[in-house]
Amino acid sequence: MAAQQETDQQVGGAVVLDDEGFVVDTEDCEARELAHRERGTARPITVVGNPVLHTECADITEFDDELARLVDDMFASQRAAEGVGLAANQIGVGRKVFVYDCPDDDGVRHVGVVCNPVLEELAPDERVLDDSNEGCLSVPTAYAPLARPDYAVVRGQDLKGNPVKVRGTGYFARCLQHETDHLYGYLYIDRLSKRDRKDALRQMAEGTPRYEVVPNA
Repeated sequence: MAAQQETDQQVGGAVVLDDEGFVVDTEDCEARELAHRERGTARPITVVGNPVLHTECADITEFDDELARLVDDMFASQRAAEGVGLAANQIGVGRKVFVYDCPDDDGVRHVGVVCNPVLEELAPDERVLDDSNEGCLSVPTAYAPLARPDYAVVRGQDLKGNPVKVRGTGYFARCLQHETDHLYGYLYIDRLSKRDRKDALRQMAEGTPRYEVVPNA
């Protein structure tokens, strides 16, 4: 239904942007996230080893009710798993869209959705690496330090196909990079050394997920 395609980020069909053209994703966060989640149904999370996580997803070409329903389910699934970001292939759907409900390092909450994301390359003088711990709902109970730039810009489209760009710092920047990686078939453990990857997989094998997962055959 058309109502499922409405979000509070839309005003007269246009995305709300700031003076620099970035999406305003810090306003009405509770209401926007709740609206998606109440319409959606939580799905189990796919885990490392599932082929859908290791293949580049298909571009979104139809911005329709089916996409809106998928995004609603993604918000519901993200909340059920207590995550801060979720890519479509993490619930078994190989399409280029991710959602997020993530604080930055200042504690400011960001909520939104990006279709067909492309991570901008930073100039060398903009690259300040942060080697904080990183985890992933698709590698449950495992964490490892991973150096990523502490600032990120992602360009893509919203649920209506309008062009959008999102920027983040600190933890939110890590989230944007992490979720974009997912849609191109990469998990954070793919960026680790062999030793650290092995340790992360060991942590996963020894842990018990706190949410429903799809067992690999």
